[in-house]
Amino acid sequence: MHRRSILVALALVSVVSGCSSTKLVTQWENPQAVPARFSRILVIGVTQQAATRRLFEDAFVAKLMTEGVEAVPSYQLIPEDGQVDEARLQEAVTRAQADGLLMTRLLGVERKTEIAPGYYGPPPVGWGFYPWYTAGWVAFYEPPRVYQYDVATSETSLYDVRRNQLVWTGTVQTRAPADVVKEIQRYADIVVKALRKEQVLA
Repeated sequence: MHRRSILVALALVSVVSGCSSTKLVTQWENPQAVPARFSRILVIGVTQQAATRRLFEDAFVAKLMTEGVEAVPSYQLIPEDGQVDEARLQEAVTRAQADGLLMTRLLGVERKTEIAPGYYGPPPVGWGFYPWYTAGWVAFYEPPRVYQYDVATSETSLYDVRRNQLVWTGTVQTRAPADVVKEIQRYADIVVKALRKEQVLA
């Protein structure tokens, strides 16, 4: 019975931990983009949740700075929440003295279902037929467990504002984040690493 409980617990941990991850699923680099070194990037998180926007922008700014790229969060220049018009956004770009703009927007959230299979206990080794008969009256079966979790799909794009040109865009999926702050930091790490790999960031 103790062994059965351990195996069931391990199965549950495997399912739950498997649901918490962030990964880059697609990316595209503009073949017509003119190679350029960005000296200062304005980071924008498009969301109606003010706290999430600030966490997101701060995470990207911190990651870019560690990579030697100057960056500034948009909330310092656009403190109001919600959508702003083009002139207001352009004003923020000018005030930031940015030549690059990194923008992330949520594309959608999908509810997923995952099933952990049931468990049958193996026959005890060395038992005779009667102990095995009596064991048949003891519950050795764990029914399947059903879990539901959300998968958020976001898009991050880098623009060359001097040419008003899209340079790179990537789609990222995040599964059921247990710790939002850590998952946002992981998101920023993945995107900036991809930008470095594709030599979009000099």
